[in-house]
Amino acid sequence: MIKSPVCDILEIKYPVFQGGMAWASNHKLAAAVSNAGGLGIIGAGQMPPDLVVQEIRKAKENTDKPFGVNLILYLSYIDELIDAVIKEKVSVVTTGAGNAGPYIKKFHDAGIKVIPVIPSTALAKRMEKAGADAVIAEGTESGGHIGEITTMALVPQVADAVNIPVIAAGGIADYRGFAAALCLGASGIQMGTRFLATKECHIHQNWKNSVIKASDRDTVVTGRPTGHPVRVLKNKLAKMFLELEEKCAPIEEYEKLGTGKLKAASVDGDAEMGSLMSGQIAGLIKEEKTVKEVIDEIVSQTEAFFKNAGKFITN
Repeated sequence: MIKSPVCDILEIKYPVFQGGMAWASNHKLAAAVSNAGGLGIIGAGQMPPDLVVQEIRKAKENTDKPFGVNLILYLSYIDELIDAVIKEKVSVVTTGAGNAGPYIKKFHDAGIKVIPVIPSTALAKRMEKAGADAVIAEGTESGGHIGEITTMALVPQVADAVNIPVIAAGGIADYRGFAAALCLGASGIQMGTRFLATKECHIHQNWKNSVIKASDRDTVVTGRPTGHPVRVLKNKLAKMFLELEEKCAPIEEYEKLGTGKLKAASVDGDAEMGSLMSGQIAGLIKEEKTVKEVIDEIVSQTEAFFKNAGKFITN
């Protein structure tokens, strides 16, 4: 069985995380991932604290396994969200869009593990020094908000730079990505896009279908001038964002165009004017499966790969 130090730290069966995707990873998906042996993560996004509490409590009703909450640190009410998560005694918090350092001691005092998402070795080192329990090294292949370094280049450099476990994210959807991540020095993986196309994911079927139909060239990065680039599937909305870039539009126009578009994709199923966040690996996903099928398959096939890896070595 594949097991790494992060399994012992978090008390999970497999070192497989589900990305904390706003409007996509709610209590149902998180609980299903945790029940299947991985680490399910509720994507808090811009939820108000009371809604985050509801999601946590619903997850607890559906699993007795550890699960986490992903927090976006730049929110003006982040302190309220942190207090809510601490009060509800979740097992793990993953963080993005900000410096988790000032909050780590507060989480640790409450018995909560902290795992920041990082796009560079410099931030990984800062998070280790601040007391992070592990880091998620996320490559630019990922869906949603991204950095600039590819997973293949980022993960081994982060693994060499820190002594805490490294979770690889970005461009992983099957056993080949899992095996590659372990070979690069990671202690586990995080998948987001692969879990979009699962039975337990509550997003509109149109978003799921768009992922399943996607090819290798069907994602694009929008919003670079804002300083917060986002990888999405190509559609009418993405084209409009790129047109704003071409005419050097003011930031306010990006904000106006983007308002409510993730909800439009997730709830309304608007495949043309919704923000269909997705990673480049979408082209590898051909069918919707249950969460258990996804995790059982990726774990068993990765184990089989390593057992047979000797065939590549000759005397």
